[in-house]
Amino acid sequence: MLPNKHKEGNLFIILFLNSIYPLSPSLKNYLVEHIKSCYFEKNQFICKAGEVCDRLYLIKKGMVRGYFESDGMELTTWVDTENEVFTSITGFFRNQPCQENIQSLEETHCDYMEYEDYKYCLNNFPEMRHINRILLEEYYILAEQRVYLARIPNAQKRLTYYMEKMKPQIVERIPRKHLASYLAIRPETLSRLLKEID
Repeated sequence: MLPNKHKEGNLFIILFLNSIYPLSPSLKNYLVEHIKSCYFEKNQFICKAGEVCDRLYLIKKGMVRGYFESDGMELTTWVDTENEVFTSITGFFRNQPCQENIQSLEETHCDYMEYEDYKYCLNNFPEMRHINRILLEEYYILAEQRVYLARIPNAQKRLTYYMEKMKPQIVERIPRKHLASYLAIRPETLSRLLKEID
């Protein structure tokens, strides 16, 4: 990871947060001083299972996945792209070793906030508490969709649900093996189903 502390590079996350809820000048100033930018090469690990992730990332450009290993297999649990926030939930909010690996799937540019700065913002800026609530609502909805997706017994219906309700715009960007893993479909089955859709 290559850090970048240029202030003008921190504008993206301010625009993103301000689009959720208006930021006060004092919070903007705080963010300009404390938000950092970073870059990950394709397939670079951002956090490995067993490590503590104490950063909350916002993707400016690129793609990231979370996955865990079971019986020698990589099981993808989520994929995020531009304008999405990611971290290890247990690592960031509980200061515990994360259970999954987080890896970039493309060259990825992020802004990030460290936990202590995030906590300071929550304690000192009321608008940050509003933003936190709105983001939590959004990610609870996404978690609900993932649970629903995992319970659909038919592979075709899982793919259809993903493309209609979740992230159809990134299907072509996700490496097939990771999309197949996420959907719990064999790669050859996924290829056949995608050809049928075309």
